[in-house]
Amino acid sequence: MEGEPLKDADSFPVGEELELTDGQLDELPVMEAERIIEEKEKRSEAYSFERFKYRLHRIFTIRDDAASHDAIRERILSNGRVTGTNVLILLCAILIASIGLNTDAVAVIIGAMLISPLMGTIQAMSYSALSGDSKNMKKAALGFLIQIGTALAVSTIYFLISPVKDPTPSIVARTAPNYFDVLIAFVGGTAGILAATRQSEYSNVLPGVAIATALMPPLCTCGWALANGRWMALLGAFYLFVINGYFIFLAGVIWLSAMAIPKVAELSLKQWRRRRIKMIRNTIIVLLPFIVLGILKILQLNHIIPFEWTNPLDPEARNSFMGLFFF
Repeated sequence: MEGEPLKDADSFPVGEELELTDGQLDELPVMEAERIIEEKEKRSEAYSFERFKYRLHRIFTIRDDAASHDAIRERILSNGRVTGTNVLILLCAILIASIGLNTDAVAVIIGAMLISPLMGTIQAMSYSALSGDSKNMKKAALGFLIQIGTALAVSTIYFLISPVKDPTPSIVARTAPNYFDVLIAFVGGTAGILAATRQSEYSNVLPGVAIATALMPPLCTCGWALANGRWMALLGAFYLFVINGYFIFLAGVIWLSAMAIPKVAELSLKQWRRRRIKMIRNTIIVLLPFIVLGILKILQLNHIIPFEWTNPLDPEARNSFMGLFFF
């Protein structure tokens, strides 16, 4: 009857006891009321946490403004084609970068970074590798090798002709990669692939990515090293290029995977697991010189190695990557 005291909550349907008012709870036995209050608090906390997760997801989601899968595929693969205009732009970027390195003109080097088409080819390889498109993967990989060979050949010829033979600070800076280059390449590659997959085809992100993840200057530094017989400089500059290229590629694969890019060829779980193992192995191989350098640094700090090694192009640079090969 209306107004009759409540003796317990068993008469309520499951879950409805949580809707009881404070006055109704006061009429219940103390133990029962405390149980219901505790359950209400738990549900309130769970609801708040779910809302927090949802809002966090909405802030950081990468799918809301993403282009369609067909548009992403066409855009990335077309940017990776090494034909016509891309080849001419590549030649311009090589010469601009070489002149900038030779004259230590930072602004000129930045210009070469901005127009270089190398990142587009790396992103095409990332897309093809993730989607299982072996045909386009072969095309992109072959195009990338052609770009590398062209950059080395043209920059070497330029530095053979150039009357300036001494290494400038800009050249020296590209012969001594460090741990930060790995982080910059991965973060820059992340920004680059996210910008390339948005609905808007034009983004102010890409110029910044091109500058941060320099690909052309290290290659042209390799040309300077080849022209002047500086083999250790060649090793350092090419390793910097490998770091930048590989971690841009890796970032592309990871973020395209997060966007659930459709596969051209479906692979079994065992095949995908084998691919992941290969990627982990390749990452370790690329980082191996840094791992060795880190171990040697620890040994030096513990006075097991009594002396320092230096960059032969820059004696003030202690414990550099290049100096490792003279140790």
